[in-house]
Amino acid sequence: MNTAITAVGRRKTSSARVTLVPGTGKITVNNKQLAEHFKRGTEQLHVEEPMKATEAGAKYDVIANVRGGGKSGQAGAVRLGIARALVKIDEELKKSLKPLGMMTRDPRMKERRKYGLAKARKRYQFSKR
Repeated sequence: MNTAITAVGRRKTSSARVTLVPGTGKITVNNKQLAEHFKRGTEQLHVEEPMKATEAGAKYDVIANVRGGGKSGQAGAVRLGIARALVKIDEELKKSLKPLGMMTRDPRMKERRKYGLAKARKRYQFSKR
């Protein structure tokens, strides 16, 4: 593989464009190092998970552009993007990624606010008299 492979990952309101390039395993998110963009260790582990599961960590450099949402949603979006890009490279990797839940887009979104209520489900205080 000589060229760059791109894929898109989404979670909540975050969207990530991920590019895999042959390299040494360096992960760059929004032109920053992984630890610089995602301060929490759990988010860093979440992003690195697909690379470790497929032992492709040292073969490719990851360049991700992520927009929208918070850090947790962004980490999930980058994770899905990396997993999809790896499967584009080698279809056999899907067998190891799917059981770990890395090929599934997390469908959980914030519920919309309804009229007459304070939030999506929270009601205003009820007064009998």
